[in-house]
Amino acid sequence: MSIASIRFFMEPMRSLGFADIAADPGDYKSIGSSVDHPVRMYELHNFTDVNLVFSIDGVDDHFPLEPDGYKVIDIATNKSNDNGWYLGQGTYFYVKPLDPLVVPTSGGVYLCIAYGN
Repeated sequence: MSIASIRFFMEPMRSLGFADIAADPGDYKSIGSSVDHPVRMYELHNFTDVNLVFSIDGVDDHFPLEPDGYKVIDIATNKSNDNGWYLGQGTYFYVKPLDPLVVPTSGGVYLCIAYGN
């Protein structure tokens, strides 16, 4: 019995600095460009000095992240190439301050995307 292997790849890291996050703090800002491949795993880092909230549709709040916090979401690392869950190609990640009256004054956010084939 042959086991198909899935090769692991990373897209270029995306980032957004504190000044861009602080501008219009009630509005979501895109963290770089949309993803180029179906996402199997992603990692977000909040290196700012405030609580932030993230979204994958730019409208709804999906999860918060505290200062110097990070989140790793492993969607489909152990699945085959042709089935399983993926975050769709073309998805954008968005961020804004959790409290629009408390904006970051240093750092930034960083997004790392993993995909496979």
